[in-house]
Amino acid sequence: MTQIAAGDQAPTFELSADDGNMVSSQALVGSRYVLYFYPEDDTPGCTRQACGLRDSWSRVTGTGVEIFGVSPDSVKSHVKFREKFALPYRLLSDEGHQVAEAFGVWIEKSFAGRTYFGNERTTFVIGADGRIEHVLPQVKPDAHVDQLIEALAA
Repeated sequence: MTQIAAGDQAPTFELSADDGNMVSSQALVGSRYVLYFYPEDDTPGCTRQACGLRDSWSRVTGTGVEIFGVSPDSVKSHVKFREKFALPYRLLSDEGHQVAEAFGVWIEKSFAGRTYFGNERTTFVIGADGRIEHVLPQVKPDAHVDQLIEALAA
C-alpha cells in the first residue's frame, strides 16, 4: 500500500463524527482542512498529541483550517475521549479503516513480540481544491503542533 503524497488528489471519504454528524470530503470542497490519523483514543501518545492541539488551539485556528482526528475507534469511544480531554475539534470514526487504507496509513506494526495492523501517526493538510498540500509522516506526538503550524504557514 502506498501513502498518498503532496499534489495528489485526496481520497474521498464520509465518516461519522463524535458530534453525531457525518463529515465528507465532498462537503469540505472549497475549504482547507487537516486530517490527522492516530492509532487509538485515550492512549499516552495519542492523548499527548490530541491535548497538544487543544493547548495550541488559537495558533491552529489562526491558520483558518478545520482539524479532524481520525482513528479506527468507535463514535462512542471518540465521544468519551473528546469529553475527557475537552478537545475543541471533532474526531472521526474509521472503524472499518477504509479511509486509513485509502490514505496509505493503515500499516502492519509490531509491539511486544506481536504484529497487528493500525494507523500510522500521519497528518495531511488538504487544500480547498481537494489536493494534498502537505504530508507529515510518522509524527511524534510532542512535535505535532509545531510541525503542523509550520506546514500550514508554508
